[in-house]
Amino acid sequence: MRKFKIKAGLALLLLFVSFALKASPPKGITITVSSPVVPVLKGLETNPLLRVLIYIPAGEKEISFKKIAARLNPAGLKSVEKIDVYFTDQEPLFAAKNKLTTINPATVNISFEVNINLKPGMHYIWFSAKLREDADIDSKIEFHVSQVEDAGAKKYAVTEEGQDYVKRLGIAVKKAGENGINTFRIPGITTTDKGSLIAVYDIRYKNSGDLPGNIDVGMSRSTDGGKSWAPLKVIMDMGEPNENNGVGDPAVLFDPVTKKIWVAALWSKGNRSIAGSKPGLSEDVTGQLVLVSSDDDGLTWSAPKSITKNVKDPEWNLFFNGPGSGIAMANGKLVFAAQYWDENAMPYSTLLYSNDHGATWKTEDGPKPNTTESQIIETTPGVLMLNMRDNRGSFRSVATTTDLGKTWTEHHTSYNALQDPVCMASFIKANVLVKGRQKEVVFFGNNNTQFNRYNLTIKASLDLGESWNRKNELLIDDRKFYGYSSITKIDDKTIGFFYEGLKDLYFVRIPVSEIVK
Repeated sequence: MRKFKIKAGLALLLLFVSFALKASPPKGITITVSSPVVPVLKGLETNPLLRVLIYIPAGEKEISFKKIAARLNPAGLKSVEKIDVYFTDQEPLFAAKNKLTTINPATVNISFEVNINLKPGMHYIWFSAKLREDADIDSKIEFHVSQVEDAGAKKYAVTEEGQDYVKRLGIAVKKAGENGINTFRIPGITTTDKGSLIAVYDIRYKNSGDLPGNIDVGMSRSTDGGKSWAPLKVIMDMGEPNENNGVGDPAVLFDPVTKKIWVAALWSKGNRSIAGSKPGLSEDVTGQLVLVSSDDDGLTWSAPKSITKNVKDPEWNLFFNGPGSGIAMANGKLVFAAQYWDENAMPYSTLLYSNDHGATWKTEDGPKPNTTESQIIETTPGVLMLNMRDNRGSFRSVATTTDLGKTWTEHHTSYNALQDPVCMASFIKANVLVKGRQKEVVFFGNNNTQFNRYNLTIKASLDLGESWNRKNELLIDDRKFYGYSSITKIDDKTIGFFYEGLKDLYFVRIPVSEIVK
């Protein structure tokens, strides 16, 4: 008993000492560096690479810092046009202001002249990169700060926090302000049989607000797997008047049988979007579900056509597609996720399908109330899985159907497996290479949180959505954004992720091997 008391006492003493050491403030000057999980995007002037925190405790004298030594990997040296250094002082978040210096790197070892005088307290310095126009977005940048030197030539070691110093590259497909356009939002993407990527989105001309407003549907096309993109093409414009006659929230699918691309969207003539749409079928009282199509791999497009009178229950307040992407089933049927507000203004996720390659379309009642934007996959032949934005918050809801929505069964992963802060998410099934073998993998992309839109993450399920192993997930961008995204398969080894920034639209190519471990 005595030995036990002695050992217990020692354990408590060690625990107290350990806690005291952790809780005690740092002694002397400390310099730490950290790196956000943020892709470096071609086309942007600034891309945060790394943050330096210099802490000078009370009682110390003002210090003049002169140089910061850093190193860049060889692939980064080929990709980076310039590196800017910003002094944000007491502001810990990245801001492109108070520039200290700019370097066009010529070697992997770089010395930055900063010349700043710092008083006791916490001070932040940010490094930002701009990519060359010919940068290969399949390469990666690795950037480290090794030491800081003061005016007296005293060198200070730095401590690295975290492990996110290797940056993937990508491209800003659309940027706010381009062609005088205020905002680009609501991404959808698909891949054609020719390997072309067809990306669709809202063109919000005057502000970032939703419908109703001056909004058209735009399209961008890539023929090299997303490494470059053709100029914007407007594929849905409902004509004059432009104000309060907008069309948006697009979804896109490719029909492998007819080789036709379909895009669905919501037309709001006047205040006929979610808040202002009412029961009925006419465009003067209710929002319209409109379609366009392309028979030539996205080069030209048909005029918008409303199918509302053929698919909407007249008692519903509103019916339209779920934004993102649709699918072609194994039996040839085409399916978009959809949503409606019933006669009591209660929203439901559902589906929209065609048995005849887009000649006619049908819908059914949805599986669960208080759900809206959704995406759909075919898990096994004839079985559809609907992944739904749930207004209850915290998690996604999931349901399956074997009869095109006539009956639904809530899935065992519903409202417990996939956390979500009430936002749109991306969801596809793709046959890809996993450890050298072909395998059907379900990919899911969203803000991997329960309460706020940040930490855009891609997850993979290796059993067709029956379970989600945390080892098979990859954080893509940890910033606070609008948070919508869309995924497509580029080839057997690569998927494409098209997502929203703040008013911009970004694209990155992700090796399957980085998600599926």
